[in-house]
Amino acid sequence: PPPIRNEAFLAALEGARVAKVSDADGDRVFHGHGHTCQEVYTVRFGSLERVPDLVVWPGSTQEVEAVVRLANEHNVVIIPFGGGTSVSGALQCPTKERRMIVSMDMHRMNRIKWVDRENMLVCMEAGIIGQDVKRRLEAMGLTIGHEPDSLEFSSLGGWIATRASGMKRSTYGNIEDMLVRCTMVTSVGTIDRRVDVPRLSMGPDVQQMVLGSEGTLGVVTEAVLRMRALPQTSQYGSVLFPTFEHGVHFMREVARQGASPCSLRLMDNDQFQLGHSLKPDKKNPFAKVIDGVKKLYVTKWHGFDPSEMCFATLMMEGTKEQVAAQYRKICQIAGQFKGLDAGSENGYRGYFLTFMIAYLRDFGVNFSFIAESFETTVPWSNVMMLCEGVKRRVKATCLQAGIKTDPFCSCRVTQIYDTGACIYFYFGFSWKGVKDPVGTFTLVEDAAREEILALGGSLSHHHGVGKHRQRWLKPQISEPGFEAIASVKAALDPRNVFGNGNLTATPEGHKHSSL
Repeated sequence: PPPIRNEAFLAALEGARVAKVSDADGDRVFHGHGHTCQEVYTVRFGSLERVPDLVVWPGSTQEVEAVVRLANEHNVVIIPFGGGTSVSGALQCPTKERRMIVSMDMHRMNRIKWVDRENMLVCMEAGIIGQDVKRRLEAMGLTIGHEPDSLEFSSLGGWIATRASGMKRSTYGNIEDMLVRCTMVTSVGTIDRRVDVPRLSMGPDVQQMVLGSEGTLGVVTEAVLRMRALPQTSQYGSVLFPTFEHGVHFMREVARQGASPCSLRLMDNDQFQLGHSLKPDKKNPFAKVIDGVKKLYVTKWHGFDPSEMCFATLMMEGTKEQVAAQYRKICQIAGQFKGLDAGSENGYRGYFLTFMIAYLRDFGVNFSFIAESFETTVPWSNVMMLCEGVKRRVKATCLQAGIKTDPFCSCRVTQIYDTGACIYFYFGFSWKGVKDPVGTFTLVEDAAREEILALGGSLSHHHGVGKHRQRWLKPQISEPGFEAIASVKAALDPRNVFGNGNLTATPEGHKHSSL
């Protein structure tokens, strides 16, 4: 669509000489979507109904403040843009929004401002991308330990805005555990804090309010995070179990004993088979003989059924002595549930399969296969029931929707806590013969979400709400809780400058609830 132009805002922006700007169609389309399968399909085969009218790239907190001030004065919408990896519809422009929409791309703000080795703190600008955080800090012998699946592209600001989690949570925590202080520019001023201390008691923590705000309150421009010395060594491992249920009991016992390594993930049989099919063929005849012997050992000697067995991958960090002790402990617990040590190579492959999933999903589009992942958290008592129930619901809904081939639906336990676990689902189907692939997929995905909620799961563990899961938010947090969020929005953004339509927005996408 042609851009909506607010000439007064554009003149003021030019006069202020603020930020790099573009209204090129390619830039507008690139910033008008995230990475849900619905958005990917629409970009590939359809058209976006509404995209930003202008893209700006600020270079400092002061430039962000200037753009936000002008947007507030001239009634313009700002949608913050980090890495563009949202899978909640958060970056989609509200289709009924008739004000000018500006996408604020934070990529130019990618500096590490300072490193405090004495207090083990690091201050970084919000546009820095995950892989750059990892690379630059590791070059100094340091790490924050945050490694989400989207590490290659997601940004620090996006992690904060969505309450992100990473594969090494068991050691380093989620983003809320790492965050000490952040700066957020709102339409009524800039939120910051004077001290960088480990904890404080000064009323409700405003910094925590920024976490999970999904670009509805303002733009995060920088943050101070805890960091640690880079561990001396790391090691991968894997364990094979006869059934998924054995694996779940193992994961629960690891959590109960507080023995979780840096990363521990349990794949069901479908995902195990997928990962196995992606292994490169071994050209060495001797290696093939060894693999055959291993298979006989597992299936004949131990009686594992290839259609039932599942697979856990683990990553351990620390000193060599600590890593060795962790592995012994894990293997000891695994033995209680008929687990077999499957080696470090399989653990390494399984760990990095996580990074491949998004590429596989997008590659599948070329072959008329539409797929997506979604996640939840659930109490330990409901893990098996939820995994089995969601799979049944997905397959039944696909059948009712007229999908002619069997859908792929798998799950894995990706994070463990004392009281429950994070479950990740992957599902997809061939859309050949389906008139409306996106509509059908959304129907099935919504049915899966309904099943998750009915079986005691959460709306999201770390993907966030956005617009994708918006209609379930109020029942999950109660009407007073919902109105409390809306009231904060009304106080910090009375003109709805940050009107991306996420969280508490009405279906019109440019209003918000208020008490």
